[in-house]
Amino acid sequence: MDTFRDVPEFFEVELGESLIARTEILATFRELGPPDLCHTVKSQGKGQKDIGSYHYVSGVDASSSASVAAYLNSLTYSMEDPNTWFGKSGAYKVRNGCYCCFNAFSRVDVRVDVKIPGGVNAYVIDLRGERHEATPEIWQETYLSALLRSILYADDANYRLMGYRKLDPITSPDDELRFLQTAEALFAKGWQLGSDPEIQVASVVSNHLTAGIMKYFGDGFRFDQAANLFEKLYVREPEVASLLAQSYIGMNEEVKAVQIMSQTLKDHPVSYTLLHTQCDFLRSKGKLDWALKLAKQAVNCAPSEFTTWAKLTECYIDLGNFEAALLTLNSCPMFTYNEKDLHRMPTPARTHLPVKQFIVDSQILGEDREEDNEADAALRRLPAPNLRGTFAKAYALLTRLVSQIGWDELLTTRSTVFVMEEEYRMQKVQTEINHVMNGTNGTADDNASTRAISSPGMRAEDSGAKSPIPTIRVSSESDRERKKAEAEAEAEAERVKEEATANGGAEDETPPEPTEDHDLVGKPVQAARHEEGDDKTLADTSNITTSEPFSFTNKRLCERWLDNLFMVLYEDLRIWTIFRAEVAHFKTQHVAYRKTGAEWEILGDLGIRLHHKEEAKEAYQRCLDAKFSYKAWTKLLEMYSEEGDLQRTLQAAIRLTAYQHRYYMEMSYPTAVAHHLYKLGQMHGHGKISYTLMSVGLPEPLLKILEGYLRYGRAFKVEGWDF
Repeated sequence: MDTFRDVPEFFEVELGESLIARTEILATFRELGPPDLCHTVKSQGKGQKDIGSYHYVSGVDASSSASVAAYLNSLTYSMEDPNTWFGKSGAYKVRNGCYCCFNAFSRVDVRVDVKIPGGVNAYVIDLRGERHEATPEIWQETYLSALLRSILYADDANYRLMGYRKLDPITSPDDELRFLQTAEALFAKGWQLGSDPEIQVASVVSNHLTAGIMKYFGDGFRFDQAANLFEKLYVREPEVASLLAQSYIGMNEEVKAVQIMSQTLKDHPVSYTLLHTQCDFLRSKGKLDWALKLAKQAVNCAPSEFTTWAKLTECYIDLGNFEAALLTLNSCPMFTYNEKDLHRMPTPARTHLPVKQFIVDSQILGEDREEDNEADAALRRLPAPNLRGTFAKAYALLTRLVSQIGWDELLTTRSTVFVMEEEYRMQKVQTEINHVMNGTNGTADDNASTRAISSPGMRAEDSGAKSPIPTIRVSSESDRERKKAEAEAEAEAERVKEEATANGGAEDETPPEPTEDHDLVGKPVQAARHEEGDDKTLADTSNITTSEPFSFTNKRLCERWLDNLFMVLYEDLRIWTIFRAEVAHFKTQHVAYRKTGAEWEILGDLGIRLHHKEEAKEAYQRCLDAKFSYKAWTKLLEMYSEEGDLQRTLQAAIRLTAYQHRYYMEMSYPTAVAHHLYKLGQMHGHGKISYTLMSVGLPEPLLKILEGYLRYGRAFKVEGWDF
């Protein structure tokens, strides 16, 4: 046989084509880079054609050429049973291998060529495809890059890659110590790695390095280790105070957290990350008015960041000021979502995706029937699941709003704070008619889109009311845009005047958009929107309450993306309302309500998005009655662990672990399963979890895998390990 046992493989058409393809796309990797690529060449002997194959992997120790060579050498022992090797031309053997690991700091690819038996050759490939020497500094950066990919890609729902093998990145306290030492040494370079899609500009405390540190120690509730690291870094980088305070809060050392926040804010009052940490702490204590002041200050410190406006929106929602919340949400700067770095490989000649025998024998995953994966087209077409980055976060805020005030009240609030299309059209037409009748030409200030809704001389202090959001100036449009607006306005006015004359002076009235009578949720009419420009901040305005029907001095234009999100929300609510109405009808008729497994899964996701937790939970459970669903088990695992339900949490953990190992995720930590088991461990202790697992009667290999979570907890002293 020419395949590895329990290791996924993609076989090449042309030998080495995967390495060539990786070299060609190195320049396209933006941030952390893709998983490591392991390429092997197998031979049957002289005179026979060599076979090339590759797979993706993370968790391999990439600190030196020797540790990488050890992984390649281990593959030689993973060949299928030697008794089946022999064919007409003898046995297949691994002749050589090449391991590729992307260094996200220096933007180069570190490669290790291993000849079996033979030597090891390590070198660096830059973005132009040229070779360089691998220095100790390069190896240090490569090691940390590989480690962060392993941690951050472990459970990332937006990162799916076939044939991706995930191994434990840290297996002992010594490994963890080396991770901490390397993170400390390279901390100042962390901004070079990029950041989450919601952050516009990566900084020393907002980047993938800090995210990886907080995820690794936070998932295991071991913030003391993170605090020790940040205490050292705080001495030379005061902005680290936000991370240090978060760690103290995670350790229930709130007094220390307050002291460090207070001390640092006196010296560095413009750190929005520190303001956000203090804001969240105050919100958790019910001090919402104080939190609001901090959120406003954070916006003034970083007005171009999405997270500052989103935090301010959350504070307004907490306080029940929904008009200000909607206005603030409309001001969020939105960024284009960039997909994670992935390989683009040629189509393989064939694929080998083995399944471990104990998983097949256990039948835990069940059968995947085609009819269970079918779903109604209306459910498949829901746009909300496709939202990413800032748009997904903004939509979550919008759904939180509607869950508190309802759809009808949200539409009322929307029409109160935004100029609706009919208002905009009628006001524009009336204004231009007046200009024509008076023999004057409109200026840019007469156009609501160029005035940002506020009259030039109208300011918050003039009205005697205070703006609900921080004061940020708005940039004016260019002269070209003004002239274009003037020309369009004059043309529109002439057309309206001619129509008015032809109709005997009858006033032009445009009817509102019709709503669909059969909809259980009223469809929102369109709001006037910014058609051009990327202005994301708000002008100084008076208060929001309107006193005149079509006065633009106290209304804003709705951004196109927010208008679109209202339509996305409308679709979600429409489907949800129909679903709940059908359920109620079938219950009154005492008839079973039937859906396919895929439909129940979609409805569960919909319930989660709209904050109907119990209904979503029921939908996920109904989904699992019909089919195995990784997503449904993951959501239920979270719900059961929050409820402290030991039996059900373990049932979910068993199935998720089996599924993960089916698809080559051979790591115990950091994973979602480990996180929720450790959450249970804080309540029940790891001993009770272990005894409960043994009582279930699992296959020995699966039981050993599940006990790996507890072994990790014992080795690293996760809370609950000793009782």
